[in-house]
Parts: sequence; structure tokens; C-alpha cells
Amino acid sequence: MPGTGVSDISCIEPIQGMLLSCQCHLQHLYKVGEHPTQALLDMFTIWDELGLSLDVADGDSKNATKHSGPLVVVLLGDLKHGRTVHSLAKLLARSSMRHNLVLRYCAPPSLEMPAHVKEYVAKFPNAKQEEFTDMSAAVRGANVLYVTRVQKERFATAEDYENVKGAYVVDASLMKAAPSGMIVMHPLPRVDEIATEVDSDPRACYFRQMENGMFVRMAILALVLGSP
Repeated sequence: MPGTGVSDISCIEPIQGMLLSCQCHLQHLYKVGEHPTQALLDMFTIWDELGLSLDVADGDSKNATKHSGPLVVVLLGDLKHGRTVHSLAKLLARSSMRHNLVLRYCAPPSLEMPAHVKEYVAKFPNAKQEEFTDMSAAVRGANVLYVTRVQKERFATAEDYENVKGAYVVDASLMKAAPSGMIVMHPLPRVDEIATEVDSDPRACYFRQMENGMFVRMAILALVLGSP
């Protein structure tokens, strides 16, 4: 209530020092380097856009087009520091979808997917992991291209950042060669890793993905508060 200092929900930006100071008051605390709510909205977006089937009640997407065969997901960009790709890779691997999973990791040198994420995914027999350096090769036969920005604030020096900045740029030429049914996702904000010319491509679903984030987080808050 206003002025009482009491609230039903507190939303905290996961700053390391703040998390440590709050830890003694919380029963459950997710690790730094993860982004669970983004993973949920990303999973929903993939399910909705591609017509996936989940092995749960009402698990079939309402999309008129139904996905068949394995789900091939390319994770592109800064996979070392990208919290969203860490959580998404884990959630896809452990999900109840009725499709085998192929995760393709495509990152600049020194920014590869961390070993602890790959070790977690390897626990699930339905998930296959592949490493790529060539972006064009990675998207062949892909269903999802999930792009992340190279995060300047994560680098010790400006020179280190400049060495990998712009290593991968999704543009019209790549989209022309990509599968016609492949969707492009991005957690936003972007820098220059997706050219603005891609925005008008119907396969670019990052703005729809962003809108889904509002609805998914509304649903999470409703569940936390015990709403029917």
C-alpha cells in the first residue's frame, strides 16, 4: 500500500551487489547470467510463430501452420555474456515439446557459449548441439535465428570490443539465402547486428516478440499473486 513500505511484488534489476544484499531475505534467487522471464517469452514466441506442439494439455499452438521435424535454433552473437541465450538454451532443452532440438551456436572467438550451459543441455537426449563460425552456414535449414548484441560494457578495453564488434550482421543478403520459414528474434535493444532493412521482412518477429513479453510477464505476475 502507498506509504507503508509494503508491497506484494518487488521487481529488481539484477545488479550483483544488490542481489547479494537481498539474498538473505529470499527463498529463491536465480543466478547472475540468467534471464528466466525472457526465456519464457522467447519460448512462447517460438511456439506461437512456428506452430510447435508441447506434450501438455492444450500444448498445440493455434498457428494454422504446424511445425514438423526437429526444431533447429541458431543462437548468434555474444553467447558468452548473453543472459538470454543461456536461459533459452536450457529451457528449450528441458521443455516438453514434441520435437527433437538442434542448437547451433555461432559466436565470435572468445564469445562462445559457456561450457556450463552446454553441459546442462547435454543432459537431455533430445537436444543436439553444434558449433559454427560461418553465419551463412549456420542458418541453412534453420527454423529460428536468435540474434544478440555484442555487449560493449562487458569488455575490459575498447580495443577488445572493437575486435569483435560487427562480426555478424543480419542483413537482406543473409535473409535472401535463409529458409523462407525461418523467424528472426532479438531480445532488444539492438545496436547494428540486425540491419533496419530486415525490419520489413515478415520473418522478422522481434517486435512481436517484444509485445509477447508484456503478456507473458503479466501472466507471471498473475500467477505469483494467485489470480484465477
